[in-house]
Amino acid sequence: MSRRPAPHLPPWLAHALRAQRGPVPWSAVTRGALSAGPLLLAAVATGHTTLGVVAAIAAMLAGINDRPGSRRASVKRLGVPALGGALGLAAGTYAGQGTGPVALTAVFTVVGLVAGGMSAVGPVASATGTQVLVGTAVGAGMPLPEPGWERALAFLAGAGWLLALRLALPTPGSLAGDFRFDGERQAVAGVYDAVADLLDAAGGPDALRRRAALTAALDQAQDALAGPRLRRYASSSAERRLHAQYAAALPLAEAATALAWAGEGVSGRASEGPRRLAAAVRGNTHTGPLPAPSRSAPALRALDDALLHAAEVFDQDRGGDLHTRPRSTGDRLRAALGGAGREYGLRVALCFGAGAAVAQALHQSRWYGQHEHWYWLPATAVFLVKPDLGPLASRVLNRAAGTVLGALLFAGFAAVLPRPEGLIALVALSGALIPVATRHFAAQTAVVTVLVLALVMVGGEPQASAGRIGETLLACAIVLIVGHLPMPGQRGGGVRARLAAASEAAYAYLTHVLDESGAPRIGTAGTPSDHRATRWTLRREAYRTLAEARTAISLAAHELPALARHTEGADEVAGLLERLVDTTTACAVHLDDTGRIGDRHRERLTAVLTELAAPAERLGLRPPRTPLAG
Repeated sequence: MSRRPAPHLPPWLAHALRAQRGPVPWSAVTRGALSAGPLLLAAVATGHTTLGVVAAIAAMLAGINDRPGSRRASVKRLGVPALGGALGLAAGTYAGQGTGPVALTAVFTVVGLVAGGMSAVGPVASATGTQVLVGTAVGAGMPLPEPGWERALAFLAGAGWLLALRLALPTPGSLAGDFRFDGERQAVAGVYDAVADLLDAAGGPDALRRRAALTAALDQAQDALAGPRLRRYASSSAERRLHAQYAAALPLAEAATALAWAGEGVSGRASEGPRRLAAAVRGNTHTGPLPAPSRSAPALRALDDALLHAAEVFDQDRGGDLHTRPRSTGDRLRAALGGAGREYGLRVALCFGAGAAVAQALHQSRWYGQHEHWYWLPATAVFLVKPDLGPLASRVLNRAAGTVLGALLFAGFAAVLPRPEGLIALVALSGALIPVATRHFAAQTAVVTVLVLALVMVGGEPQASAGRIGETLLACAIVLIVGHLPMPGQRGGGVRARLAAASEAAYAYLTHVLDESGAPRIGTAGTPSDHRATRWTLRREAYRTLAEARTAISLAAHELPALARHTEGADEVAGLLERLVDTTTACAVHLDDTGRIGDRHRERLTAVLTELAAPAERLGLRPPRTPLAG
């Protein structure tokens, strides 16, 4: 008797049910428990309850952004969005005072257009845009006795408290080594582990996935080390040594990529060296003797040279180039005003403005009954319209389910908990759960719903679970409608913008390597010339932009069919660009060893360029001409 095949869920539904996995981030859980709840308790005890509510909301929003990483990177990841939220809160407060519904809706629409376009710049800018919009909605729709500047200061104090906890409290990584560099040390060690994993997978079916994991590890380490600083360069010997250890991993990653590209397995001895280097970084110790791999091929010789260089670097504190190209103000403006920024800005503006208009209409018609707060609907629309939180259908389903669950849970808690002590304890518990709940949007929504309903009840608002469910469903309807409206220009602008950036970076990397083949050869794999330093910067940029494009393509592929069809073929182009960058890397390693590009490498470059031309043309990508392409 034949088995019936298991049914396959449509992509948009499968994504809605998918949750991230991993160990519980206990340090983040501790910070969450010590953030919003204690702030609210202190405010109630001192008679500043409403300001405490604002501070607790800021701590909650900062907690959503409190992700793994270095302390230095957390300053930017938490601090910059908090500044945006405080600005939005002050602007919303003053705009909401004496402004009519029509004028206020126009203000919300303009703010949505600016903040939406700004979100296309990058993850921190996206988080900042979100907090600007949420702050504007809360400032205008949550009537409080304090003036706007006091609310903004309370907001900054709440986010600043969580940031202070992030900087001051130890984490598991800091207990094992230098307190200051817990995230940086783990991130750099992760690069060496990823190199070893790729070497183990060379010649097997898992090589492509391991190469992608190496790219992610390099991106994470680069971000951890390149956080904001008071001085231009690393000031301590420990930090300079970490920078040098990261830089020493780049030729190792290059050699490992070339070996994986060749499609031939290597001995287990090849990965022992990178694993010992990872342990040395993690424990802040010396490397000891490293096993040398065979030197029978150019990529293996490059690996051996890179290991020798790393062993030398690990005992020094000379620092090292992070091989990043800082984005200029012009680059950021072009991203905000480009196709992705315009499309996203228009959708945010329509959703935010429509949410504000509907909320005010309901407010004027006394839909809320005794409630004076109408911020929930436009604030909900802000989160629903964010593409970095998942595909549209997934966001809507999870937001609706999470709100219903959270509202019902809070209704039960509110019926039995003492006030305000029980509600403050519920706020502290919810804050502790946020770092775990961020693994699934529905769970995060449920926890945030409980936390916010508890906050506003402590601030004097009656129980509002039923109203919040109704407003959430209205926001879902608004975002679904706006998300399917035709916009000026080509649909799928975000994916096309990411692919265009990846294509430009890949061709810049290829062009440099081809130009380098005619340049004088200087140094060895262990002492890179200026050519190699530039090459590694271009290589990092190519792989980083490809990873960002892959993420955008994956989200677009899980949209409803009416939206997903606009980005068909993008995945094929991304795959070909990855092959192009991998082949370019193999060419660079062969070039270092022999002084020329081999015939096999040239043939595969020509083949992938030829194969890339037609699908890229269909997506509107016009690759520049290279010496190989003629």
